[in-house]
Amino acid sequence: MKRLNIYITFLLVIVIAIAQEKGSVLIKNGTVLTVTNGTLNNTDVLIRDGKISKIGQGLNAPSGAKTIDAAGMFVMPGIIDAHSHLALDAVNEATNPVTAEVWVGDALDPLDVGIYQALAGGVTAAHAMHGSANAIGGQCETVKFRYGEIDPDKMRMAGAPRTIKFALGENPTRVHGAGNGIQPRTRMGVEHVIRSSFQQAKEYMEAWDEYNANKSKKGFKGKAPQYDLRLETLADILKGNIIIHCHSYRADEIYMLMQVCEDFGIDKLVFQHVNEGFKVAPELAKFGAGASVFADWWAYKFEVYYSTAYNAAILTKNGVTTSINSDSGELIRHLYHEAAKTQKYGGLTDDEALSLITINPAKQLGISDRVGSLEEGKEGDVAIFHNHPLSIYAIPMITIVDGVVRFDRENDPADMRIYPDPEEKIDVTFWEKEDHDRCMANTEFLFTDK
Repeated sequence: MKRLNIYITFLLVIVIAIAQEKGSVLIKNGTVLTVTNGTLNNTDVLIRDGKISKIGQGLNAPSGAKTIDAAGMFVMPGIIDAHSHLALDAVNEATNPVTAEVWVGDALDPLDVGIYQALAGGVTAAHAMHGSANAIGGQCETVKFRYGEIDPDKMRMAGAPRTIKFALGENPTRVHGAGNGIQPRTRMGVEHVIRSSFQQAKEYMEAWDEYNANKSKKGFKGKAPQYDLRLETLADILKGNIIIHCHSYRADEIYMLMQVCEDFGIDKLVFQHVNEGFKVAPELAKFGAGASVFADWWAYKFEVYYSTAYNAAILTKNGVTTSINSDSGELIRHLYHEAAKTQKYGGLTDDEALSLITINPAKQLGISDRVGSLEEGKEGDVAIFHNHPLSIYAIPMITIVDGVVRFDRENDPADMRIYPDPEEKIDVTFWEKEDHDRCMANTEFLFTDK
């Protein structure tokens, strides 16, 4: 018993050590954009111990809580990016067309100053994704932007559903077919890789089910199937325990993957980029698939030559749960401007436009019961803006994660690197243009002799 008590005490110490910091703050007199319950004028938001405790007027701050006067400012849910590669030390495990066994959560980098820069754009959470080098890539991680923490575990959004990255089209065919001379070389090869992988996982799952059903029976002499982490992960997709997020562009491929998933009874599916989604919007809605899109990026490679800035609005009007993402360490800082473009291209309402960067990505990540709107009981992730966040004049002022102020425009020091290098020179006016398709990061080595 004494040994058991020591063990329990040790576990409690570990739990306390990795527990996330939670704060208490009262935001007073703001225009509160709840997203799901309309706009509330001259309203207070009380966050207590990391959760939204009360939304109303004339609220009082509990002892020790920080008070922020948001008079004349706009208070909205923290922005969520459904497609990011920030805070990752590695993006692509490009060594096989199927790498479901790897997990970007093993490569989190809490020191990435890009996290702070995202907070400066009102972003509080993101989907840190594996890249698109593989037809079936690695598992992803939903993270909170708790910048200032140095323990990677404190970046994780504990309890968020598991997700995995798939990819269609040019990226997997270029890396494996053109780059290494193996399947898939064509789009039909991509479909075969996905179908055959699901079939292998189905047989693996059935073998384990048969073994577990019979192992306790008298006289049973069978042995357990060989454990395979790749197939375990794929089997969890078939069981509905993992949400697929699939890199895609062309309508024919988008429709193809819906058919494959339907054949295997998979219904948790979100398409990323999905530039031709507007062509199959009714089909996406019928399936129940989500769409996480760019506002107006296309024509940066051949398969994405054709798209429209009306894509997000068309998908939304057809009943598809739609978000706007960045796939970029730069674009993530002004996702609120990207959402605003849907009012010019498609005439979405304020709440519809804001939903694209708040509650809708939360739904796509399976975390909408916790974040994505300002509601009592939800987590205290908040962005405060000078001017309306959908205005071209919007300025993020304060970003709060779990009730803790992680960005304060007026009070933060100029250099927010956690471990600044005194020799490093930074020109804040210079932006080195990124490849729009950040999903192909770390794959350049595959083509050095081609």
